[in-house]
Amino acid sequence: MERLDIGILGVISALVLIGIRVPVGVVLGLVSFLGIGWILNFGAAWGILTAVPYSFITNWSLSAVPMFLLMGYIASQAGLTRGLFGAMRMFIGNVPGGLASATVVASALFASASGSSVATSAAFSRIAVPEMLRARYAPSLACGSVAASGTLGSLIPPSVMMILFGIFTETSIGALFVAGVIPGILSALIYIAMITIRAWRSPELAPRTNETFTPMEKRSALRDTWPLPVLILGVLGGIFAGIFSPTEAGAIGAAMALLLALARRGLSGKALLQSIVDTAEGTCTVFIIAIGASMFSVFMGLSTLPAALSQALLPVVDNIYLLMIAIAILFVVLGMFVESISLLLLTLPVIEPLLRSLGVDFVWFGIIVIKMLEIGMITPPVGLNVYVMKSALGDRVPLTEMFKGAAWFILMDVLTLALLVAVPAITLFLPRLMM
Repeated sequence: MERLDIGILGVISALVLIGIRVPVGVVLGLVSFLGIGWILNFGAAWGILTAVPYSFITNWSLSAVPMFLLMGYIASQAGLTRGLFGAMRMFIGNVPGGLASATVVASALFASASGSSVATSAAFSRIAVPEMLRARYAPSLACGSVAASGTLGSLIPPSVMMILFGIFTETSIGALFVAGVIPGILSALIYIAMITIRAWRSPELAPRTNETFTPMEKRSALRDTWPLPVLILGVLGGIFAGIFSPTEAGAIGAAMALLLALARRGLSGKALLQSIVDTAEGTCTVFIIAIGASMFSVFMGLSTLPAALSQALLPVVDNIYLLMIAIAILFVVLGMFVESISLLLLTLPVIEPLLRSLGVDFVWFGIIVIKMLEIGMITPPVGLNVYVMKSALGDRVPLTEMFKGAAWFILMDVLTLALLVAVPAITLFLPRLMM
């Protein structure tokens, strides 16, 4: 069998195994080992298997992954995110759809600190959805706003997906962090605009609240929420100002979160231990998938599949916008079934050579691909964020209502994605300014 045929068979086998719920890291490692053994020999495959994990783990930039995860877990365990929804509710709760818009803002801040859209969806399912249901909001709007805004954590830095994308494509992680700021804010603003317009045109979706708050109450609410903005601005400000690198920012962010938690006396020894355990589990999960993806990259290179794909598609799809549409369809379809980090690392070895042959800016493409992965997090039939919400809410809201609400936000994500593809300056303005 030719190398190319082995590569195609390997990709198909990987997708089938992932489809039947074999862990992604195991799939990528196993398929790669067998594929390399078939192409070369199993002695060489064993040598690569022993060398690749070591060379990957020794990449210094990867140290940012556990540190940012630790920062998020400490912030969550210590209650640094407490009061976010209440504070946003005080300031924008009286505008049409204000509670849903407050959820978007609070979720974006929470997700930026935690770096986990799943954790954000779980938290705000318990915090924001009951409040909106009590205010007689349509269940679809209440759940849709939580499911969609939780995905913003991947786009608003610091982001574990940006770190992994940067490492695998040899793209500046600092440039990716800077590039994600405007698209992240734009996504949130488009969500809020859609919510406001829909609530204004159909008041039954989101009845106006008559709550009023005194200036003293608003100041008190801000005092409860100041640690999280300080943490985010401290980390991002240091990166943007060139005081420390994105890799160093992970450790600094974790230290800042710990100091803020101790200053507020919100972190017990048990909570700190749980944060460390959660960080270790999360890091192991990410690293197993990433090591498998490293093996898969070697396998794809030996199979010549990416090169053959480039040669076959370049004469047909020589327009970057047509290629982006094709990749978007691929990511959205696969995103219905595969978790976002796994999907990112599964597809990069195949599509990266094709994109490089077209001279694509990988800072711009990194933000585009993360936005595509966000859409997959809320797309049926397996929108992970929606199922996390269902688990948190039980039978209070039917699953069909949740996906119905998420559909409006998927449309807004498609609009945002179209803007980012059509106007690269939205993504590249800040990185160029920083340079």
